[in-house]
Amino acid sequence: MTPWMRSAGAAALAWLVLIAYCPLVLGQDAADLEFGDAPAAEAPADAPPANDAAPDADAAGDDDSSGGSKTLLGWTYESLGPGYMGVFLLLSVALLSLFVTNLVAARRETLCPQELVDGFEEKLNNKEFQAAYDLARTDESVLGQVLSAGLAKLSRGYNKAIEGMQEVGEEESMKLEHRLSYMALIGNLSPMIGLLGTVQGMISAFQTIAIGGSTPKPAELAGGISTALFTTLVGLAVAIPAIAAYNVLRNRVARLLLEVGVTSENLMSRFEDWKPQTNTAK
Repeated sequence: MTPWMRSAGAAALAWLVLIAYCPLVLGQDAADLEFGDAPAAEAPADAPPANDAAPDADAAGDDDSSGGSKTLLGWTYESLGPGYMGVFLLLSVALLSLFVTNLVAARRETLCPQELVDGFEEKLNNKEFQAAYDLARTDESVLGQVLSAGLAKLSRGYNKAIEGMQEVGEEESMKLEHRLSYMALIGNLSPMIGLLGTVQGMISAFQTIAIGGSTPKPAELAGGISTALFTTLVGLAVAIPAIAAYNVLRNRVARLLLEVGVTSENLMSRFEDWKPQTNTAK
């Protein structure tokens, strides 16, 4: 298992724990604030004792608190339902895994390591072309693959070497863009799912009004509205960081790939007058 896969798995596990624990804590705090015991008002000095009515009042208060208290996590799950909750949870975990994977892949050490540039240039200065080719071929970075492709075709001329470098560079760029595009897909898909839940919730609310006549049940009416609002909220909460992270990582990858192209051409520029008959690159 590669290091970035282990990092993505650990981040996904941490995300699952976070989304399972934080709403529970926040829901408990909200329940304590909203449905907690209110401070008792001071009775007037001339008011008669109400010892006989106290047990009835306490019993009524207990009934109300037990039937009306609800945590934020329970309210969210009830509004979204298992279907929307599972879809948004899956999108969140996939987004976090893709973000960690692309963040690891968009590092300078992965695309254009300075150690490879220094070692490759040193071997070219010492006329050790075979050693330079072996160094680039065994390096797993994008720059190493580009340089090895250029040296492999150098025997056919400098222009063929540049074409081979460009082909490998475009292939690696397409791989990175393909992986990044899944983040953009989540960013575009998540609000659409939220909009679907919004329409479904509003239809349920209007159906309650149509069936209930002039006096619909407030609890059933609030259920449809809650579904509409919570699906929109969670959909936007997933889409906003997905789109932001996609654009940031895409710009970073584009900048590093441009640096790879400039660096590789500068390193290979000394072979511009290379004669195809001198086959010392391989």
